[in-house]
Amino acid sequence: MKRFKSSTLLFTLGSVLVFAVIQILISTGILNAFWSTILRLAGVMAIVSLGLNLIYGFNGQFSLGQFGFYAIGAYTAADITYRWTQLSSALGLTVILTAALLVGASILLVSRVVGKLHGLDTLSAFALYLAGVVVAALIAIRIGTFIAAPVSALLAIIPQNIALTVVFIFAVLLGGLIAAEISFLFGLPIFTLGSDYFGIATLGFTIIVKVLLDNSDTMFGFEEMKGARGMIGIPKITSWFWVFFFLFFTVVVIRNLLNSSYGRAIVSIREDETAATAMGINVAYYKNITFVIGSLFAGLAGGLYAHINGFLHPNTFSFIKSFDPLIIVVFGGLGSVTGTVAASFGWALVLEGVLRLILPEGFETWRFVVYPVLLLIMMLLKPAGLFGNFEIPFIRAVIPPLKKKDQSAETSSSKEAA
Repeated sequence: MKRFKSSTLLFTLGSVLVFAVIQILISTGILNAFWSTILRLAGVMAIVSLGLNLIYGFNGQFSLGQFGFYAIGAYTAADITYRWTQLSSALGLTVILTAALLVGASILLVSRVVGKLHGLDTLSAFALYLAGVVVAALIAIRIGTFIAAPVSALLAIIPQNIALTVVFIFAVLLGGLIAAEISFLFGLPIFTLGSDYFGIATLGFTIIVKVLLDNSDTMFGFEEMKGARGMIGIPKITSWFWVFFFLFFTVVVIRNLLNSSYGRAIVSIREDETAATAMGINVAYYKNITFVIGSLFAGLAGGLYAHINGFLHPNTFSFIKSFDPLIIVVFGGLGSVTGTVAASFGWALVLEGVLRLILPEGFETWRFVVYPVLLLIMMLLKPAGLFGNFEIPFIRAVIPPLKKKDQSAETSSSKEAA
């Protein structure tokens, strides 16, 4: 307990110190707008990559769909704040908030029904979930449209900057929640596939999302998104404080999750899925919940990213870019939270910062050649990744390493995790 308290204190103090130093450098102008943007992008990429590391590094699911959920979170949050700042309407907020709540409620309700229907196949269960979600979404549109005017009037009473901050916070959270709910529905049918086919399916999902965003103005009527032309007019609200706050939140949540019985069940599936099943662990359930949590973080990161530059384009979320968090996770070390955060900041500072500045004019794209070479060299010299299994004391498991005489205790804890 003493070790736990000291590591938590040191982590908190260290985090506050890092935030304060960087904030002072930004406020005094020592770090200009370029490097301030790079640091914010690094923090956002760290959140995306931590979500993927939870899915791939800790649970063993090879996924290339992280940028698809990243895009969903970005456009969801951007549409909410755009409607508020440009149209003075809370319609986006009320509709999406109502939809998120009702869809979540419908998923919980259908899950109880499915649990009582023994022998129901996966596709039939997916059809029930989908029907419930569609009905909930249609009802949410009606309710959200009805309450949009009074909510807009209520927010108009609040000082403008406070109202915008409130809308922004809701937008980011809803971006993550919508991404999580979509990931739940998407995961239901594809978890029956093997790991390689699962990766291909998630890659297909990213491509589908990108194509839908290209045609969002014509197919779905979201004229403000402008489809393949790119969405403009998004307020630039994401500051270093918000990036740091959500990154700190993500690290703490993942750390606590991994040090719980749920976390031990998640890691056991990566180590040996057959053995986990034999110990009574519901593999499908833990795979799905891990995928949903990882996608939630991707959606949160997308909401933050949308408000950094005030511009979104579907090409930002192409399947080529979807490899970025995967490279970061592998570079930092599979199953290493510390390595993922460090690699994310190193990726942004070197690739988007230093190399962009030092390479001659016309050779800026050569930085995309440099970092794969660095990755290959690192994989040859240190296959476990930059940090391997290293973790700072706060993230490291509070429970001491398993010894031979403790194996019986581990058996009972695995049963509890089930």
